[in-house]
Amino acid sequence: MTDSKYFTTNKKGEIFELKAELNNEKKEKRKEAVKKVIAAMTVGKDVSSLFPDVVNCMQTDNLELKKLVYLYLMNYAKSQPDMAIMAVNSFVKDCEDPNPLIRALAVRTMGCIRVDKITEYLCEPLRKCLKDEDPYVRKTAAVCVAKLHDINAQMVEDQGFLDSLRDLIADSNPMVVANAVAALSEISESHPNSNLLDLNPQNINKLLTALNECTEWGQIFILDCLSNYNPKDEREAQSICERVTPRLSHANSAVVLSAVKVLMKFLELLPKESDYYNTLLKKLSPPLVTLLSGEPEVQYVALRNINLIVQKRPEILKQEIKVFFVKYNDPIYVKLEKLDIMIRLASQANIAQVLAELKEYATEVDVDFVRKAVRAIGRCAIKVEQSAERCVSTLLDLIQTKVNYVVQEAIVVIRDIFRKYPNKYESIIATLCENLDSLDEPDARAAMIWIVGEYAERIDNADELLESFLEGFHDESTQVQLTLLTAIVKLFLKKPSETQEETHTYTHTNISPSFDSDNPDLRDRGYIYWRLLSTDPVTAKEVVLSEKPLISEETDLIEPTLLDELICHIGSLASVYHKPPNAFVEGSHGIHRKHLPIQHGSIDTGESPVSAGPAAPIEQAQSVIPSQGDLLGDLLNLDLGPPVNVPQQSSMQMGAVDLLGGGLDSLVTVCMFIFLYLLSLFPQIWLPAVKAKGLEISGTFSRRQGQMYMDMTFTNKALQHMTDFAIQFNKNSFGVIPTTPLPIHTPLMPSQSIEVSLPLNTIGPVMKMDPLNNLQVAVKNNIDVFYFSGLIPLNIFFVEDGKMERQVFLATWKDIPNENELQYQIKECHLNADTVSGKLQNDNIYTIAKRNVEGQDMLYQSLKLTNGIWILAELRIQPGNPNYTVKHPRLSL
Repeated sequence: MTDSKYFTTNKKGEIFELKAELNNEKKEKRKEAVKKVIAAMTVGKDVSSLFPDVVNCMQTDNLELKKLVYLYLMNYAKSQPDMAIMAVNSFVKDCEDPNPLIRALAVRTMGCIRVDKITEYLCEPLRKCLKDEDPYVRKTAAVCVAKLHDINAQMVEDQGFLDSLRDLIADSNPMVVANAVAALSEISESHPNSNLLDLNPQNINKLLTALNECTEWGQIFILDCLSNYNPKDEREAQSICERVTPRLSHANSAVVLSAVKVLMKFLELLPKESDYYNTLLKKLSPPLVTLLSGEPEVQYVALRNINLIVQKRPEILKQEIKVFFVKYNDPIYVKLEKLDIMIRLASQANIAQVLAELKEYATEVDVDFVRKAVRAIGRCAIKVEQSAERCVSTLLDLIQTKVNYVVQEAIVVIRDIFRKYPNKYESIIATLCENLDSLDEPDARAAMIWIVGEYAERIDNADELLESFLEGFHDESTQVQLTLLTAIVKLFLKKPSETQEETHTYTHTNISPSFDSDNPDLRDRGYIYWRLLSTDPVTAKEVVLSEKPLISEETDLIEPTLLDELICHIGSLASVYHKPPNAFVEGSHGIHRKHLPIQHGSIDTGESPVSAGPAAPIEQAQSVIPSQGDLLGDLLNLDLGPPVNVPQQSSMQMGAVDLLGGGLDSLVTVCMFIFLYLLSLFPQIWLPAVKAKGLEISGTFSRRQGQMYMDMTFTNKALQHMTDFAIQFNKNSFGVIPTTPLPIHTPLMPSQSIEVSLPLNTIGPVMKMDPLNNLQVAVKNNIDVFYFSGLIPLNIFFVEDGKMERQVFLATWKDIPNENELQYQIKECHLNADTVSGKLQNDNIYTIAKRNVEGQDMLYQSLKLTNGIWILAELRIQPGNPNYTVKHPRLSL
């Protein structure tokens, strides 16, 4: 008889009987009793009163009975912590049992019992198990470290378990290596800024060796770890790719996607013209295609990941479009995803095949799928201009079917085609007007009204068509009402009335229904149109009939910065949701945001700049060039007495120097001289409305009274109001973060703009950017999260106390070797030395001394950045010569 018998009893007084059986002298009786206890626990009965009796059964050699007792302990230890301590001695004893299965079982169970009193006793057995002779015990102990870290992180660090985990990466058993990597990765998530894995070429080689021999889940852990490594050059990247490529043929789809993630990241480091780059692209295609032959759920996950891959590198699957043709028995979620990928892969070469497929799909019975197929035909027309005429013809054929939802979706699509190709396909308007009476969906009615208004001068009875919509104005949806209001104004402007009295009558009669609306957007738009038409029809024409930007198929693509981050999460939920982890994982604010490596020579090591290495000597950090011979003493008119102590910099400041890498050579040139010409900065559009669902953000940076500001203008160009604004910065070279939340406290209504001034500071996390002054920003509102980047003018980082003491300047200047000199020419600058000095001082670039030597004005200047770095330079100005010479040191980093 099977163990199911233990779940069928309903006897009363069962606890008393079980207690007696648990204390029976016969081993078999005790084993049967424990099974009954576990069965009762499983169905929800409270058997916690048997805790001491069950614990007594731990003293046995029977592995099955031991497992059952451990299962009971894990369930009830939290509610009975005092009694759980009774089992500690047995755990410690089992950790030294000759049987490796029992040793592993004991340490695994102790890790699962989340009771502080027990974890104190776990350390010593765990330390022994981490160095156990049996690999099964070691791999179990590695996972136990991660569990213990979740309970008491400080204890794990104090006991040196993290170092033991790192040692296991060099273990001879591949499964031990995989579990050590998994444990360290898990711990790293709670310490995003730490470098626990210590990835270097030696460790990477060990991981790649273990990759071939461990289980499929072990391979996933190792591949995920490899994806976080940034190779030092393209040769190392190619070597890793060659050793990872065989995983593409693995039977487990999770292994395949993890391998694809690694290869997609390392492709960034390979030159596109190389043979290996093209070979690797060809190798990526077959495994992705193979994933589509699995179960529907696996297909969907694969398709969501392929959608990202196609947006990043469409050339991988450009020859495989037939694979994404829909099958009759595909679930709807698979069909819709395939359809989306088909559009992304559509090109002039395959558009005939795609259109034939889409036309076939439009005759299916699934309404949602048919709508998406009709919409896809329109997207093809917008994306592939050469196919637009064929797409329009296909849409007309579908309209002739007179299927209501097909007709309505086709009209919506044709509206978008008109916006992309104005004045090109107007001959079909008559056909569209024939179906006016059958339109009952807001989107379709709004689209038809827009077409009538936009081409009112070509439709003889345009006024009658719009009046038919006006009859039920108050019953229409807001979308239709707004579109109808604009269409009426367009009609009047294109077919104006002859007298002023007729104009007033027309505007009041047709626009006045909006005045009574409860919707503020509609009411305000009505009043604006009425006043415009009543007072200045010419201006109204310029506003309403102004040329509009053409729409683009690319508007549905994922923003490039977000796409790069999602590529780093292929094979995870983020790649299925198409959202970064911090958007849906609770308590994930500290998660380190991943990014693709930067190609050739500017690869981010991923290390914290503060701990990048020992601090360089101060003479190197403040390197400046010497002047000619002994001119310096005379130049500064100073006593050359004893050496002066140069201000010392902290290790944090030296980290900032490391962060800037070789960028300071160009930094000085840019920051000191471009601002001679561009002292007044004009606002730039950082986030266009077409990329942010109607939200436009423009602005600039400024420094006022010692405080940095980000001055922004938010403009709502959508048809709905926007609320709940928030802003967040990515890590950047200077640690710039907002000082306060975004000060937008009222809804931003359509067509409204609001100016905000956001104070900034430089105490945030630091990461080297390319270029150095690049700032990546995320802005959230009630509609979505939007991403953009902008360049902060470098003079914003010049602090007010950047005027170095003369003696300090002299002491530093003298000790710089001649070979560190860099020299630049600034051309066509018609300013004298005093004017230059004054302008530079406005940007906190201070003149320490000025001297005329052999007819040249020589300015010696200093500035200080927000991260504590000093920059010194010499500027030579020859009167009457518009070309200046600047010299400054090449910093030794």
